[in-house]
Amino acid sequence: MKSIRPRVFPPAEWLAGYRASWLRPDIIAGVTLAAYAIPVSLAYAALAGLPPQVGVYGYMLGGIGYALLGSSRQLAVGPTSAISLMIAATVGPLAAGDGVRYAQIASLAAIAVASLCLIAWLFRLSMLVRLVSDSILVGFKAGAGLTIIMTQLPSLFGVAGGGRNFFDRAAKLVGQLGDVHLIVLAIGVAAIVLLLVGARLLPGRPVGLAVVILSILMATILGLPALGVAVTGEIPKGLPSLAMPTFGLLEPDELFPLAAGILLLAYVEGVSAARSFAAKHGYALDVRQEFLGLGAANLAVSLGHGYPVAGGLSQSAVNDQAGARTPLALVVCSATLAICLLFLTGLLTNLPKAVLAAIVFTAVYKLVDVAALVRMWRISRIDFYAAAIALISVLVLGILQGILLAAIASIFLLLARASQPNVAFLGRLPGTGRYADSARNPDVEPLVGIIAFRPEASLLYINAETVLETVLARVQAAPDTKLVVCGLSSSPFIDLAGAKMLHDVHGELSARGIAFQIVGARGQVRDVLQADGLAEKTDSANWTRRMDSVLGDLKVG
Repeated sequence: MKSIRPRVFPPAEWLAGYRASWLRPDIIAGVTLAAYAIPVSLAYAALAGLPPQVGVYGYMLGGIGYALLGSSRQLAVGPTSAISLMIAATVGPLAAGDGVRYAQIASLAAIAVASLCLIAWLFRLSMLVRLVSDSILVGFKAGAGLTIIMTQLPSLFGVAGGGRNFFDRAAKLVGQLGDVHLIVLAIGVAAIVLLLVGARLLPGRPVGLAVVILSILMATILGLPALGVAVTGEIPKGLPSLAMPTFGLLEPDELFPLAAGILLLAYVEGVSAARSFAAKHGYALDVRQEFLGLGAANLAVSLGHGYPVAGGLSQSAVNDQAGARTPLALVVCSATLAICLLFLTGLLTNLPKAVLAAIVFTAVYKLVDVAALVRMWRISRIDFYAAAIALISVLVLGILQGILLAAIASIFLLLARASQPNVAFLGRLPGTGRYADSARNPDVEPLVGIIAFRPEASLLYINAETVLETVLARVQAAPDTKLVVCGLSSSPFIDLAGAKMLHDVHGELSARGIAFQIVGARGQVRDVLQADGLAEKTDSANWTRRMDSVLGDLKVG
């Protein structure tokens, strides 16, 4: 893979090597992305509880911001379903029914995300995001997908809906099924079918825009608004005025959790998508630089009275399939959207809201990856439980609390795994001078009077007690033991708690008249053992020897 030297201003890198043959694909990709963005941004703005044009601002301004400082050449930035729902669930109670305050808080959240991005870039915090495991992310996405779908079902059925979380919304929806507006339901179902069939038959094409145009024509010709079909109404013309968001609307303890949750979700989702396209096209992604790209996008959006944005896989796939070679495609997309805001907003007046709900539905249903959950259950139960925690957290607590709890769960699961290392007890492979884990090789010959074990992890405070208990339990079960050999070849690191554990093993064995040896210790491990006085209790000459060699000299088995 060709490497790219990271810079704070990536356009200096890709513009220097720009080829004339790339211009046409970038222009086509930008126009195609704009065609995709219009219906999606309108739908996500409605999901966020904001005027429809605000969603368009997100794609238009966010794209320009990311093109200036982002390191991916195909990532497309704009409103996402999860962030939109997070805004709706969190900002609503803070705004207390005031629509103007609602929009101001949403913009304030975007500049708060931009500020956190700068802090994360300065302190190189990209490594912290890796604590969110893939299994947690699968569960979170499934929970977010189900929650978002549930929020859109009332619009598809033409009922009021309502509720605090997934289960409350489901209960209220069931109670309102007798009030279903059949025309609205027919429009929504037809839109879903057209979107799904179109996506399958015409991948990468602006199917959503075609469905929007068709629905507007039908609504206008048939007079659907007069029949009680909800439509978007008039969308203001013109570009957004640029101004700093209103500060002081919220206390830091109210704003920070929202901004932190959005940053975590946006960065994980954006970097995951960007990495896949970087690998496909053979260039290196600067994951630290992505903080600046995401921050610039959110800063630009906040100045234009928008709400937080992120890079997403679906819009980036559209951008890539349309032929985008560089972030110039995002600039072209922004220019196209600006033209639409200046001259074409009047055409969207009769767009049925059920169609917007259908667009959201078809955009998020794939987040519920049942196959991945089944695979986790079959291969790794602990990964499945991690995903289940994230899924249930989102369904019960909501998107914001769900992602924060999922991040905490990732850390605790990491600690839980580290606290239960495998301790391999060795036996001799028949007819050889090699020794292997008896639990994984049932044909090994047991060692007579000797217990040889190998902790398969670094020896740290979090797992030292487990290793001690496991070894002493094996000693207790073998009263004829004369020697215990501890192999540290699979333990690259040891702390003071790990060293103390070895002291405790030596003390317990000495009390029983059993000899103790340590073998296969690496450099850092030997340094700690030497400094902590283990050389006085075990033969340090054996510390660097291999287990096979030591047991071979003893002629065991």
